[in-house]
Amino acid sequence: MDGRDWGTFLLPYEQAVEELKVKFKTMRAELKKREEYAPIEFVTGRVKKISSILEKSRRLNVPLDQVETGIEDIAGIRIMCQFVDDIRRVAEYIRGRKDLTVLIEKDYITNFKESGYRSFHMIIEYPVQTALGQKKVLAEIQIRTLAMNFWATIEHSLSYKYRESLPDDMRARLKKTAEAAFVLDNEMSAIRLQILEAQKEFEDDSNIVSKTLSIIHQLYFYHLVNEAIEAQKRFNDCWERHDMEALKDLLDDVKALLNSARKGENPDEQL
Repeated sequence: MDGRDWGTFLLPYEQAVEELKVKFKTMRAELKKREEYAPIEFVTGRVKKISSILEKSRRLNVPLDQVETGIEDIAGIRIMCQFVDDIRRVAEYIRGRKDLTVLIEKDYITNFKESGYRSFHMIIEYPVQTALGQKKVLAEIQIRTLAMNFWATIEHSLSYKYRESLPDDMRARLKKTAEAAFVLDNEMSAIRLQILEAQKEFEDDSNIVSKTLSIIHQLYFYHLVNEAIEAQKRFNDCWERHDMEALKDLLDDVKALLNSARKGENPDEQL
């Protein structure tokens, strides 16, 4: 083993992971605002543990003084999607970015591994601005569905336990569960529109509830106490009956009350 300071060596990778997580989370938020749906469900990241780097360098016969170029996933980003089609879309967004360079793509969805592993990998080169200047590091982006990720996480844990020498019966059962995850993804894709409609309806209803309660609360600041109490009673009744149409009417009414109160103070201020 070489005598490098591993803590210092890993600093640019840690910075790359944190920056990329922020960028992909921001991409998710922007897409959700623009299109009301984001193909990214959530983003995680990690820097490979020193023991894992040493083990991989041994397994791949990569000299320790060449791990920066010989091991591509010291920095790792994982992007989770709801549907398989979302994976292709996210990959296309990544290809179009100017703040990183895609070097290699590995499609383990079309060409899944013998174990049953499915995922889409992109090896990128990412420039990090360190205290000593710019440093380009390699990072691996894995794009998966939630079902693929669940399977891969379990498979990784078992492979670590058995040092990648899984018993045949466990290997066969894992392969069978990988097929089950694949069927699940296909079924979810088949009812994609219904799922998205249900999710949008839930989000719209949540926004109506939170906005109505917020405005009712604001009425007290304009000394509209009786109106606020009456509005809260109406809200409780609507919520008890889960009458979203009545809640929409209530939202319009409390908006009008608040606008009227604000207009008295500032004629130009309206909701």
